[in-house]
Amino acid sequence: MSTAVTATFDADRPWRLHERVALRPEPFGALAYHYGNRRLTFLRSPDLVTVVEGLEAAPDARHAFAAAGLDERRWPSFEKALTSLAAGSFIVPKDPS
Repeated sequence: MSTAVTATFDADRPWRLHERVALRPEPFGALAYHYGNRRLTFLRSPDLVTVVEGLEAAPDARHAFAAAGLDERRWPSFEKALTSLAAGSFIVPKDPS
């Protein structure tokens, strides 16, 4: 049995989608399935899907928010969503430290 290390989300760090996570587009946003821990979660917003898909190319999550065209007033709600995704290991820090 493997143990997963859960990172604390920090919007000023670089993040990426976990390599064992698949996103399936849906009208409401997307389904995310983690093949490692067998968890399924709903990304209930197309904007959240855009942010998650943009994390890999962004130097940090805040840049991903900006690249997705999100109004800064909405950023706290997206930080909360990404905190949940990090807790479930759907997203992980780009650097292993």
